[in-house]
Amino acid sequence: MTSLLYHDGNRALQDEFGSTALAERMEEKIVRTAFTPDDKTFIESAIYFFLATADAQGRPDCSFKGSPEGFVRVTGPAELAFPDYDGNGMYKSLGNLDVNPHVGLLFIAMHGTPRRLRINGEARIVRGDPLLQEIPGAQLIVRLQARAIFPNCPRYIPTLTLTEPSPYTPAKGKPPIEPTWKQSDRFKDVIPPRLPTAP
Repeated sequence: MTSLLYHDGNRALQDEFGSTALAERMEEKIVRTAFTPDDKTFIESAIYFFLATADAQGRPDCSFKGSPEGFVRVTGPAELAFPDYDGNGMYKSLGNLDVNPHVGLLFIAMHGTPRRLRINGEARIVRGDPLLQEIPGAQLIVRLQARAIFPNCPRYIPTLTLTEPSPYTPAKGKPPIEPTWKQSDRFKDVIPPRLPTAP
């Protein structure tokens, strides 16, 4: 059977630990290639997710992405889009996307009912995307075509309380706040100007 999830390394460990039948049943029952209405609601209500990328040699990188609800949008049956904001100028995630489009996204709910949703697929950076006019602070848009969408058992997720959003999060009509590290003597002479973005 052709698998959306498993390769020879996964299969060898499944065989070693006797979980092959369980792994196959999991893929059969919970993995999908299009977003459900419930997936869309969960994704578009998220205020953060984790993005895994890798460079052309397969060396991994993981990044936190956060903003108010709605910053990630399901834009098609198997497509989602999210903004890239002003950051530290290293372009680790987006630089990886330019040389290797394969990505993994992990959405986690840590308040209310614990929940996890994983999305594997291929992503591309879109300059001049129409969403740039709709998302304050967005410099670029990343669009992802999902290959495999699946929930994960939430049993190890702790329950956390959200106290307040980050004051640095872009918001409509709110001028950006520069982090203090950008004003330090170590970096202030090399900070590039911000790109114009939707107000």
